[in-house]
Amino acid sequence: MTLTVTRDLPHPMKHTVHVRAHTLAVDEPPANGGEDLGFTPHDTYDAALGACKAMTVVWYARRKGMPLEDVQVSVARDDSAERQGTYRLAVTLQLGGPLSDAQRRELLAVAEKCPLHKLMTQVTTEVTTALAGAAG
Repeated sequence: MTLTVTRDLPHPMKHTVHVRAHTLAVDEPPANGGEDLGFTPHDTYDAALGACKAMTVVWYARRKGMPLEDVQVSVARDDSAERQGTYRLAVTLQLGGPLSDAQRRELLAVAEKCPLHKLMTQVTTEVTTALAGAAG
């Protein structure tokens, strides 16, 4: 699967991410030279983790027949030590429905094993960057 990111002129920093038939605006706040017309790249990273945890919990609860009625996920970012190599995300789950304490603990454990949590913490990600051929 390939996604594309294209510049959205005439905005100074805004870009549009294209994934299959979907788009997402990405920008920076004015303090970073943008117009705050969309998520920042860090926001999309953090949001991916929160969405993965929510979707994993819903999928698991359905599979196990648990009475989960709602899930809300908040992700708090602490990037104060990012340049030193530590990026902290604190995730809080709010589970709705008549769940037992054991079911709530089970869903928390499942959320801690969502695919993006594993990707962010247990996998070596290799990134290569290349130039496309000159336009012309």
